[in-house]
Amino acid sequence: MNYTKFEKARIIGARSLQISMGAPVIIDVPKHIIDPVDIAMLEFERNVLPITIR
Repeated sequence: MNYTKFEKARIIGARSLQISMGAPVIIDVPKHIIDPVDIAMLEFERNVLPITIR
């Protein structure tokens, strides 16, 4: 699905907040990546986010 840059920013921001508050990470993350925004971007790129857009 194609998202606008605003939708993408909102999705990644919401997911990174969830991760920083202790939500479980869905993918296997390399040890050197600890930033919630980077983790959310990896999840977005792999299309495994538990967030839907209507």
